[in-house]
Amino acid sequence: MKKIIFFLVLIFLPIMGRALDIESKNAYLYQMEDDKVLYEKNSEEEISIASLTKIMTAIVAIENNDLDKMVQITGSDFKGLYEVGASTAGFRIGETVSIKDLLYGLLLPSGAEAAQALSRTTFDSRDTFIAKMNEKAEELGLVHTHFKNETGLDEDGHVSTVKDVFILFLYALENETFKTILETENYQTTNGLKLSSTISKVKNQLQMGYLKGGKTGTTRNAGLCLASYADIFSTTYILVTCGAPNDWQTPRHIYDARTVYQYVMDAYERKNIVLEHQEIYTLKTKYAKESEINVYVPQTIQKIVPKDSNETLEVIYEGVEEVSAFTKQNEHLGKITLQYEQQPLLTFDVVLENRLTIDWFYFLQKYGWMILVVLFILGFIFGRIFKRKRRV
Repeated sequence: MKKIIFFLVLIFLPIMGRALDIESKNAYLYQMEDDKVLYEKNSEEEISIASLTKIMTAIVAIENNDLDKMVQITGSDFKGLYEVGASTAGFRIGETVSIKDLLYGLLLPSGAEAAQALSRTTFDSRDTFIAKMNEKAEELGLVHTHFKNETGLDEDGHVSTVKDVFILFLYALENETFKTILETENYQTTNGLKLSSTISKVKNQLQMGYLKGGKTGTTRNAGLCLASYADIFSTTYILVTCGAPNDWQTPRHIYDARTVYQYVMDAYERKNIVLEHQEIYTLKTKYAKESEINVYVPQTIQKIVPKDSNETLEVIYEGVEEVSAFTKQNEHLGKITLQYEQQPLLTFDVVLENRLTIDWFYFLQKYGWMILVVLFILGFIFGRIFKRKRRV
C-alpha cells in the first residue's frame, strides 16, 4: 500500500519571480547544492563577452600544457593590443616566463599579452589554439558560442551567452589549477612581476568576503562583465553578468554581483527540514500491547529555502499499514521517501527493530471462540478414534 502525507509547510518563491534591480543587461544565477537556476535575465541572447573569453583560453592552455614549460615573450604577443587599449599584465618582450606565470597574468589582471603568448606557444599556431577553443565549446555543448580570438576583444562573430559562459565557468572551476589561480588575490612571477586580481581591491572595499573568485571583462560592445562564484549557506553560487554600463570610474558589474548575492542572503536561509530521530510516520498494530509503532527519520536533513513562501514536504510510505505481534524482529515492513519540491530528499527502509509484546488477553478475547471450536472438533475426532481402538 502506498500512502502520501504532507508533513511540513516550508517556503519557496523563486528569485526569478521577483524583480532584481541590477544594471547588467544579461544575467544567470545558479545554486550548486540543489542544481538550481535561481535567476535569469536575457540568458540566451548572443552577446560580446569581453575577457570572459579568457576562461576558455585558460582551460585550453591548462589542459594542453606543462605548467612549468618556459616560453619567451615576443613582440607578436602585443600585436593589436595598444591600439584598442587592451589590458595587459606587464610582461616584457624578451623575458622568459613559465606557462603558470602566463596563466596568472591571464586571469588575475586579465593580461591580453598573456592570452596571445599562450595561444602562440601551446600549439603550432594561434589559429590552431582558437580552433581548439571552439572544439572545447562544442564538447561542452555551448551552442551559442563561437570564438574568433583568445583575448575577448570585440570582433564580428565572436559571441556567446551568459548561460554558455556559466556552463564553461562551472566546468573550469572543476579544474584545481584554474580554481587556485582565480582565488588568488596577489601573485609574483618567477621574474618578480607582481600581479593582482582585478576584483580583489573592490571586493575588499565592498566587504564581499563571501566572494571566492571571479573573472572580469570589459569592451565597448560587451559593457562590464563578470563571472564570479560565492560561498553562501555552505554551498556555491555562480553568477554571470554582462552588459553593465561602461562607467570606468564605477565597477557596476561588481555592484550588481553584490546586489544579487546580498539578495540571496536576505531572502534565503539554511533550515532543518527534519531532524534525526524525529517522528515521521505511525503504523498501527494488532494483537500487541503497544498500540502503534512510530517511525523516525534516521538523519537530519537541511535545505536552503526562502524565508517567505509556502512549500510542502511530502512523506511517501509504501508498505504494510498494520504490524502483528507475531511479526518477526528485523522484518522489512516498507519504505519511506521524503520528497520536497517534487524531488526525493531521502529514502529509507522501515524495519521492525523490536518484536512487539503479544496481548494474549485481547487475542483470546477476539479469537477464543475459534480456539474452543477447534479444540471441540479435535476432541471429538480423537474421541471417535479412541472408541474405535477400544472396540478392536
